[in-house]
Amino acid sequence: NKPVVALESTIITHGMPYPHNLSTAKEVEAIVRGEGATPATVGVIEGEIRVGLSSEELDHLARSKSPLKVSRRDLPYVVSKGLSGGTTVSATMIAAHRAGIPVFVTGGIGGVHRDGQNSLDISADLTELGRTPIAVVSAGVKSILDIGRTLEFLETQGVCVATYGASDNFPAFFTPDSGFTSACNVHDPREAAELIANAMSLGLQSGVLIAVPIPEEYAATGRQIQEAIKTAVTAVSSEGITGKDVTPFILQKVNELTQGKSLQSNIALIHNNAKVGSQIACALSNMKACLLLVCLVVIGGTNVDFIAKAKTKKLQSGQTNPGSVFQSFGGVGRNIADSLSRLDKKPLFISATGADANSEAVFNHCKHMNTSGVARLEKHNTATYCAVMNENGELSVGLGDMDIHEQITEHYVLQFERQISSATLVCIDGNIPVPTINYVCSLAGKYNSKIWYEPTDADKACKPFLSDAWKSLSYLSPNLKELCMINKTLGLTAPEELPSTLDGILMLAVALSRPLLENLHCLVVTLGPDGVLLCGEHDAGSVDLRPRTHRGKRRLCGLHYPALTVTPEEIVNVSGAGDSFAGALMAGILQGKDTDRCVRMGLLAARMSLASPHPISPILTLDSVDPDKVPAENWPTPGFVWMD
Repeated sequence: NKPVVALESTIITHGMPYPHNLSTAKEVEAIVRGEGATPATVGVIEGEIRVGLSSEELDHLARSKSPLKVSRRDLPYVVSKGLSGGTTVSATMIAAHRAGIPVFVTGGIGGVHRDGQNSLDISADLTELGRTPIAVVSAGVKSILDIGRTLEFLETQGVCVATYGASDNFPAFFTPDSGFTSACNVHDPREAAELIANAMSLGLQSGVLIAVPIPEEYAATGRQIQEAIKTAVTAVSSEGITGKDVTPFILQKVNELTQGKSLQSNIALIHNNAKVGSQIACALSNMKACLLLVCLVVIGGTNVDFIAKAKTKKLQSGQTNPGSVFQSFGGVGRNIADSLSRLDKKPLFISATGADANSEAVFNHCKHMNTSGVARLEKHNTATYCAVMNENGELSVGLGDMDIHEQITEHYVLQFERQISSATLVCIDGNIPVPTINYVCSLAGKYNSKIWYEPTDADKACKPFLSDAWKSLSYLSPNLKELCMINKTLGLTAPEELPSTLDGILMLAVALSRPLLENLHCLVVTLGPDGVLLCGEHDAGSVDLRPRTHRGKRRLCGLHYPALTVTPEEIVNVSGAGDSFAGALMAGILQGKDTDRCVRMGLLAARMSLASPHPISPILTLDSVDPDKVPAENWPTPGFVWMD
């Protein structure tokens, strides 16, 4: 798959006269293709935001007599009225980001207008760069603006600004040097791609501006154009031009005063930006492809948790009970990604949140994680979970607003197919919709990916088992109640009541796991205070946790590991112990540890979670779960059982 480069359309509707606007748009798309990328011009056609306009749609916008200029502010109106228009930098950024396009090429961005300190006329492009994580490649800021104040505003918005080339001089659209400097410079497409990749991996949720100087052969006319700009700016005041009409008026006036030289320079710099931007997009794509060889992906829910813990053993209904309330951050997928990140296995986390205060809190807490795959959706609430615990930290009742998890759709996850297909391991949780689970499982069959399914709860456990999708899973980590539900979904026998003795629990878990191992590589059955049961292929007296490279006849066995001793006084909450165990177990597997060491890492991580108010302990590290570096434990010999 070729990388995609987004292009704006106000340059067609408002930047140039016809037919130069149409020919330039087609030339720019041809340049992008020539550099090995796919162009996607963004526009609004009859109320629909299109990412990738057809030739007919380009022609429609180019010939329009009174086209609309569509910024972030205008999108709701234009869409609701079924109108057409050219998207500005800000609106194009929104559409491109939602389509999963990381690089966007334009001529020049908007900025703070001259005398903006009094008029407060500041382009929405600047605030969009501060809140939308996408790389914008432009010839700097339009020279008709106040460049110094624009750069100050971008700094306030947290936007990384870099000049492309050997110098850090910030370009002024028609001239390569505005008299101001960027915070840094990048010498070539590879350096630019590295800057963009690192900005996105930090999860800063702000954009990157790559400022490309105009080609040297066109810079000589810069002084003449600058004089024309001064004249045009004076005309703006005398003729009473205001608002969004200012930029088109000045560009037209400057073109007249320079007898077309400004238009020629404008076209030249846009061509150059398209070339450079496409090269950066290709370098970024190649860089991601290299990183994907060792990539780990987690797809699942993100929650803001409110944990209420009673100070009495028995909760009284219908009245206020004394206790404490604590905010933390959960979601099974988020918890596992958090655990893996703290254990130096930083996965790409794919999820969805709202664009609200809770979302801001989540991203602030998850700065150590790669959240570049998390969508922030307007008009949706970040998932919220409220748990009421008894004095012992056990769940009494839970309430959740989880509707946004339905937005982790197959269509959204599709943009990460390359990462998923090349990942060493992909973990999905039961919060995501059934079609998304089926899609990820289909990739496992297509690319031989290893998929780990964490059921989340008994009601969601059955999702992959509603079809044959489950046969593409490699790992499954249910508790006993979830395992019963899975067997019932497959039409197999499972008891309504769970056994009360440990021997009975283990016998049932082994019996329920056996039919699933006809297709799965390994089951990790969590048993709460009774520890964990591993079921899978026998290897030297243990269960082989290593990803399976072939299918064939194998002998199956089970291993039961008791839980580590934890006193009731040490337990703060139990909401993240299973996720901590799963994350540490995965980390051990990916590090090539033997089964015994992997399980011990998981048990140590689970104990840390029980003693923390957070689902994943903030002090979780590789050293803290290294059996050789923690205080001596009385590690019991695991119980062994043959399964055939």
